[in-house]
Amino acid sequence: MREALQRVAQALGPDAHLMVVGGWVRDHLLGREAGDMDLASALMPEEVMRRAQAAGLKALPTGLQHGTVTVLSEGHGFEITTFRGDGDYLDGRHPESVRLGVSLKEDLARRDFSINAMAIPVEAMDASQIGEHLVDPFDGRGDLDQRLIQAVGDPLKRFAEDGLRPLRACRFASQLEFDVEGETLKAIPMRLEVSSKVAVERVFVELTKLLCGRDPKRGLQLLADSGLLDLWTEELRSMIGCTQNLHHRFPVWDHTLEAVAFAPPEPALRWAALLHDVGKPATRSVDAAGNVHFYGHEAVSLEVTERILKRLKVSLALLREVLALIRHHGTHPTEEWSDAACRRFLRKLAEDELPLEQWGRFRIADQLAKGFGEEPYRGEHEKVMSRMQRLAEAKPPLNPRALVLDGRALLALAGKRAGAWVGELQKHLLDAVIEDPALNTTKDLEDLVQGWLKQSSNKG
Repeated sequence: MREALQRVAQALGPDAHLMVVGGWVRDHLLGREAGDMDLASALMPEEVMRRAQAAGLKALPTGLQHGTVTVLSEGHGFEITTFRGDGDYLDGRHPESVRLGVSLKEDLARRDFSINAMAIPVEAMDASQIGEHLVDPFDGRGDLDQRLIQAVGDPLKRFAEDGLRPLRACRFASQLEFDVEGETLKAIPMRLEVSSKVAVERVFVELTKLLCGRDPKRGLQLLADSGLLDLWTEELRSMIGCTQNLHHRFPVWDHTLEAVAFAPPEPALRWAALLHDVGKPATRSVDAAGNVHFYGHEAVSLEVTERILKRLKVSLALLREVLALIRHHGTHPTEEWSDAACRRFLRKLAEDELPLEQWGRFRIADQLAKGFGEEPYRGEHEKVMSRMQRLAEAKPPLNPRALVLDGRALLALAGKRAGAWVGELQKHLLDAVIEDPALNTTKDLEDLVQGWLKQSSNKG
């Protein structure tokens, strides 16, 4: 990729001042794996196209109104945007107009945070010492050293322009484990109205990145303290300060933060951790002895979770997985469970298409988040998972398709036309073979079918 980019730079010429800007520079300086590369140039977009094509490269006008051209080189596409300044922001998200041909410093001045307002020439990307080549008018490198997220210029102005920026500040705090600079942090609650205009699809992307960051507790607490939490997930507010029973060391919100941090950084697991106890405040009760209970909170959590995730327009696949994790997070197999009881639970997981390993990863995160350390839980959890995995590896029949007699065979045995009775019979057979998998043979199932038909006939 570097070679392909160097070819683009050579095609455009030294007066193009082709620069790598923004997040790639930040991550490079931090020693992190850099993501997508934003490129900017002093050339007008039409000139970028002309020079690229003259050098035998393909150039596409992918965003001329914003000064953006995509140049293809050796199988890679590079978006190059002319140095630009932004006009007024009227919708809280996008500028009404752009001014092309401004200086690099003015281009960097329109960006959100100082750590994203740095640039280096393309030809200096491989330099061992990039300090002398770094363009850093707002001391982004100094903020990197201090682990600070600071707005470029006036934070009130930056956040009035784009309501997504306050949420990005919290997201970067989670991903980079940085603090938000004081004035920048104070400006967030003053621009909530602007943030409320942001499309929920963009909000969901930022929230997911925050949740999957290295320090999600930091990011989530910033959302709560700044008021951003209430814009899209107001149901979470009641968890703050909601005390629990002796099984938990922390109140609901603090337990939730711990669960998110313990869960592996995958969207479904982190969203489930955030929302698995959202139904507790509404179901909290205290009995005569002073004991706290949350009767029925699982069902309420499912209802609220579905409402929140549909509001954020998440994919159906993610919604189903999060709901499945929450639905089964309160199930705790013990040594007293029979093998049949364990297989019945495996059947429920299979019905929800939730892998046993995924349930286990979420279960231990929730257990550790109770706040009593690992000693009471880790060993017990490993025993539970070992037993469940052993039973699962035996491949017990967990759905009607695993029965040796299919629906057609059942119709032939019964001599009846298809109807609701087939499903009832399949459930009866499945219950029997989950209790004893050895019964899943043609003869044993035929005997069970005849017994069920006789019993049904007597009832009729």
